[in-house]
Amino acid sequence: MMKIEILGMGCQKCSNLMDATKKAAAELNIEAEFVKVEDIKKIMSYGVMTTPALVVDGVVKVSGKIPSVEEIKALLQ
Repeated sequence: MMKIEILGMGCQKCSNLMDATKKAAAELNIEAEFVKVEDIKKIMSYGVMTTPALVVDGVVKVSGKIPSVEEIKALLQ
């Protein structure tokens, strides 16, 4: 199962990224565990300086912007 983390401090952009990522995963029929990471130390451990960020299986895929559902689907495949 894929592990998808959304890094951010709980802002609207973080919520939007979570919603878009869940939609992308559903459209691809990907079974995933979704985790929201709000701990600043954990966020910084990924080397992320701007949020929101999308982490897939421990690898930062996007930081500082909200990609479209189509862009997220490409990142998940």
